[in-house]
Amino acid sequence: MKLPKELREKRDLSGKASKAKLCSVVECRESAIRSLSENKWSQFVEKAKLKVDENKKHKIYLCKTHYKDVNKVRKSEEKVYQQKGFLDNSLAGKKGKWDY
Repeated sequence: MKLPKELREKRDLSGKASKAKLCSVVECRESAIRSLSENKWSQFVEKAKLKVDENKKHKIYLCKTHYKDVNKVRKSEEKVYQQKGFLDNSLAGKKGKWDY
């Protein structure tokens, strides 16, 4: 559910009042704009050649510039799978029993 603009700006309904998270990339101390799952995003972070500090919650916190870099890598990976003819050799691409 999306909160009204007044409440989003004031952040009156936030769960807990904690300090702002910092970027998990080594030697970067900017505030994080994204928290990402370590399981899903660690491969993209490694391919973007970034070193990340590990934490107990298995989250990766990224600032705006580092998120942009990692997202570029992720999108380029997705394009490989979207190319025409990638699934031609798979079982889903084969014709049915009666189709010739």
